[in-house]
Amino acid sequence: MNRRGALIIAAVAAGLSACAGTPAALRPQAVQGAAPEAKGYLTGPLIQALADATPPPPVAGSPVDLADKARSAQFKTLEDSDRWLLATAHAELRPPLALQHFDCALGVRLGSATTPDLNRLMQRLFDDSDAAAELVKARGFRPRPVGDDPERRPCQRVSEAGRRSASYPSGSSTVATVYGEAFAALEPQRATEVRRIAHEMGLSRLVCGMHYPSDVAAGEVLGKAVFDAAAATPGFDADLAAARVELAAARATGLTSPGCASERLALATPLP
Repeated sequence: MNRRGALIIAAVAAGLSACAGTPAALRPQAVQGAAPEAKGYLTGPLIQALADATPPPPVAGSPVDLADKARSAQFKTLEDSDRWLLATAHAELRPPLALQHFDCALGVRLGSATTPDLNRLMQRLFDDSDAAAELVKARGFRPRPVGDDPERRPCQRVSEAGRRSASYPSGSSTVATVYGEAFAALEPQRATEVRRIAHEMGLSRLVCGMHYPSDVAAGEVLGKAVFDAAAATPGFDADLAAARVELAAARATGLTSPGCASERLALATPLP
C-alpha cells in the first residue's frame, strides 16, 4: 500500500466500516452514536409512486447494457489505487458515520460533534431513499458487475448473497444524493461542494464493481425525487432548522477532518 493509500485508510476512512452497502444483504449494524430509530418522512403509497416512476433497468444485451459493461470493465484499472480506497470508505452509508463523508466539503468534523437532530434527519431520509430503491430493485432484477463476473474484485467485503443481489438502481447513489441535497439545503453556500461529494459516492460504486453507470444515474434521479418529496412534508422544515443549529455548532468548534488532503488527492485520480 502506498503512503497516500495509508493516509486515506487512516484519516478519511477512520471510524468507517468498509463492508457496508445499501442492499440488506450488505448492510452492517450502525455503530457508536447511532441515530434513534425513526421512520422516514414519506408514506408507503408515495414511496411506491416514486419507485413506479423509475424506468426499468436496461435490457440485457441492449446497447445501453453493453455500453455499461464495457465502461464498468475499465474501472478495474483503479483496483488498489487511492480512489479505490476512498471508494471503500464510501461504502458506509448509514448515519451517523456516513455523514463524515461530507466533512471536507462542509469544512467541519462531524465525527467529533454531537448532532442527534442531524442524525435523525438523515436517518429518516435514509429510510425513505432505501425503501424506494428496494422497491425498484424488486420490480426488475439486474445483476451487479461482481455478479456478472465472479472473478471481479469488490472493494468491500461481499457475501455470495450480496454478489447475487440486484444492481439497478444504485441504492447507494439514491442515499448519497439524498444526503447531498439535505446538506445543500442546510448550507446553500456549500451546495456545489456537497453535491459533488454525493456524486463521487455514486462513482465509488462503479470503482467498487458494485453497480453499472446507468444504475448510478437512475439512483441519483430517484434520490433527488425522494428528497423533494420529503422536503414537502409537514415537519421537515422544523427538522432541517434543528439540524442547521447543530451543524453551526460543529463548525464553531473549528475542528476539521485531517483526511481532507488525502481525499483531494484521491478525487484527483482520473477516471477511465
